[in-house]
Amino acid sequence: MQEERTLVSFDWAIKYLLRNKADYVVLEGFLTTLLGKEIKIKNLVESESNKESKDDKYNRIDVLAEENDGTLIIIELQFTPEIDYFHRMLFGSSKAIVEHIGEGMDYKEVRKVYSVNVVYFDLGSGRDYIYHGTTAFRGLHYNDELQLTEEQRAEFAKLEIKDIYPEYYILKVDRFKDVIQNKIDEWMYFLKNSKIKPEFNAPGLEAANQKLEYSRLSLEDRLAYDKYVDIRRSNRSSLYTAKLEGKAEGKAEGKAEGRAERNKEVGKNMKIKGLDVALISEMTGLSAEEIAGL
Repeated sequence: MQEERTLVSFDWAIKYLLRNKADYVVLEGFLTTLLGKEIKIKNLVESESNKESKDDKYNRIDVLAEENDGTLIIIELQFTPEIDYFHRMLFGSSKAIVEHIGEGMDYKEVRKVYSVNVVYFDLGSGRDYIYHGTTAFRGLHYNDELQLTEEQRAEFAKLEIKDIYPEYYILKVDRFKDVIQNKIDEWMYFLKNSKIKPEFNAPGLEAANQKLEYSRLSLEDRLAYDKYVDIRRSNRSSLYTAKLEGKAEGKAEGKAEGRAERNKEVGKNMKIKGLDVALISEMTGLSAEEIAGL
């Protein structure tokens, strides 16, 4: 019985291996499965934050793919929690739009943008592991959804208003329970485990099996990948340690606050009983001013 294949992680693959046009089939397969329509990538555009240094902070990866029809697809993989990540998604899509419309061009030339976010932390509050966001306008009085006119549909080659605005996908990898229900779940399994089961047949996964298998890497690429994984593991360890230290510090602060409250309560009772301020201060550690305010 054929065993599942261990592959290099997707984030490292798109950073180092999938730069040649011949290798786009892997990325095209992933996007086709996720977006539910056939994707053909024209080229990958480097962004300022997509550095190839081993010192990349937290190994954040930003990839901008341009489809044959001009559609822009942002692919971001984020391993460390960011409380303002939703804002960064908005900034990224807005920046892509602004940077790809020239001065003097009509507004109708604004590019369609898909923002695909693969996150390895629990972003937001929700039960699902894949979320899709679009823009819709709904009436306040009749609750009807605003639609394009026939003239606008013909002019813009768009069927709905949401086809003009950016669309967002969030794949919460850590929430995926390794239960395969459809094709995108096969990709989720790969994103989480860097493995592909022999029965998987989602678009692009067979190519991934051929191109991304660890044992088929050159010695140079294998050493580079091992070093990358080690750096990422070290970053995670540092963040985990900082989190534990923060919790410990928080507990210490909480205990101190608890003691202060108890001292105030004791001081208040002593004051009610008419005890001397100096004695109350000695017993509770409260200052004369604090005792006066009780």
